[in-house]
Amino acid sequence: MSDILLKARGLERRFGPRTAVAGVDLGLCRGEVLGLLGLNGAGKTTTLQMLCGVLAPTAGSIVVAGHDLLDSPRSAKACLGYLPELPPLQADARVRDYLAWTARLRRLPRARIAGAVERVLARCALESVADRVIRNLSKGYQQRVGIAQAIVHEPALIVLDEPTVGLDPRQVQGIRELIADLRQEHGIIFSSHILAEVQAVSDRVTILHHGRAIYSGAATETGGGQPRYLARFQATPDQQVLAAVDGVLSVEAAPVGGVLLELAGEEVLDRVLAESVRQGWGLRELGRERRTLEQVFLDLTEAAEETAA
Repeated sequence: MSDILLKARGLERRFGPRTAVAGVDLGLCRGEVLGLLGLNGAGKTTTLQMLCGVLAPTAGSIVVAGHDLLDSPRSAKACLGYLPELPPLQADARVRDYLAWTARLRRLPRARIAGAVERVLARCALESVADRVIRNLSKGYQQRVGIAQAIVHEPALIVLDEPTVGLDPRQVQGIRELIADLRQEHGIIFSSHILAEVQAVSDRVTILHHGRAIYSGAATETGGGQPRYLARFQATPDQQVLAAVDGVLSVEAAPVGGVLLELAGEEVLDRVLAESVRQGWGLRELGRERRTLEQVFLDLTEAAEETAA
């Protein structure tokens, strides 16, 4: 079986005159966790609904584990498990009975259902509450039941929409650990508007803003834009003189002291050094800025807003 579990190209969804998602490309391999990050209303839920066949795309293609979702929906959906933001739980059912029911919905053979339920109870640490009524469980346990129903049929691809929303810190940590365990055998894509959640469990991140993907890359990368460098001097430099150096695109004061230089490339470093010597500023430090995912997110969304304006 191919390790490529998801390949989505040119996803678009319109609701009348409003475009909710436009031109989004996504890919995922087995063993990876992809975080879909964006503000509320960025198009995350709409994108996940299209990936799972809940919502038909206006344009674009989706292939799940080698099956085209539009041409072979039953085969594609058999390879994925989906937890919507509001888990589809039967509040009055007992956990074990509910999972058996979802296994039947997933067309598992009758002889396999009991074993599948026991495996998923153990996988999601639900054995101690297996015979309790779902409505009497904590929010954290209910979320685990929601994940359990998504994986009872052992899908290759798991899709989770805001899996930690409304949970307390201990419950959030439990869901993180569960995702880390599940990634060993599956590919996982999940959405969140919380930066820390995405960075804590993701290998890669795609940032959505107003329905468009404005960044895709490793969750630990500095990401987007031209290289930026932090420079510190013994004397206060003249920012206008720095900005006039060929290849220096912008100069701004750094929150940690010194200045941040946006450069057209690494070759500009020699010119900055030469200008520092010429001006007698006494360069003490010059190195590439390490930007956090939070800085990347804020910079890119702010730039997108300015472009839209």
